[in-house]
Amino acid sequence: MDPIAMARTVTEAVGRLRDKSRQLYYAVVLMAHACPRCGVDLRMTGESRCRCMSCGNAFDPTVEYQRCPDCGGSLQLRVSRYRCVMCGADVPSRFVFDGRVFDAEYFREAMARSRQRKRRQREQLREAVAQNRSQAFDLPEADVASVPGLVDALDGLVGCPALTAFSPDPTSRFDLPRYENHVQAHIGHFETAFDEIPSLGADARKDRIWRFVAVIFLAHAGLINVYQEGQEIWVSKVGTD
Repeated sequence: MDPIAMARTVTEAVGRLRDKSRQLYYAVVLMAHACPRCGVDLRMTGESRCRCMSCGNAFDPTVEYQRCPDCGGSLQLRVSRYRCVMCGADVPSRFVFDGRVFDAEYFREAMARSRQRKRRQREQLREAVAQNRSQAFDLPEADVASVPGLVDALDGLVGCPALTAFSPDPTSRFDLPRYENHVQAHIGHFETAFDEIPSLGADARKDRIWRFVAVIFLAHAGLINVYQEGQEIWVSKVGTD
């Protein structure tokens, strides 16, 4: 015995019986009704929806043919049930077999209101984020001479006997923001060796100095971490919430 196959056979048989019962039920409830436009027979197309076999007129048979049993008032679909427009009583539809009928216009309006509400929430969130956003942080211009001993330290870093050719004046064409962006683009939250940051300029000696100056200023601004381990300098981004 195969209980799964037997259960599948029973399920299919019940489904066929259900479909035939639906067709019989609809045929009975529409037996005494005809199309209000041309008088031809009707066919059910769904729960409380029918269509004329001749002119194609489609309508709700509950609203068209059924009346309130208490006061004789006409019915109106409200969300998912029919209600008398005169006394307000809920009236079950004779033209619904085993499902539910829904007011399409109501749900269209409800979805539109839901989309508008979500749109307003997104706008309010963007406004709140904009209000709490920190002000732009402007780094000061590079002034190597303002740090006592920095020139000597840079000389020791690049391994040159003297920095006679180095001058921190504007004619040196040092672009601090460019070097800072370059450093930040090549480091992550894990430690990166200073020498692994690629060069930007053709002059390797001067480029190494500018990269180190950018690291110093970024560390002073609290944007990166920098520490020395033996002869190696390690840098990483500062973690944020």
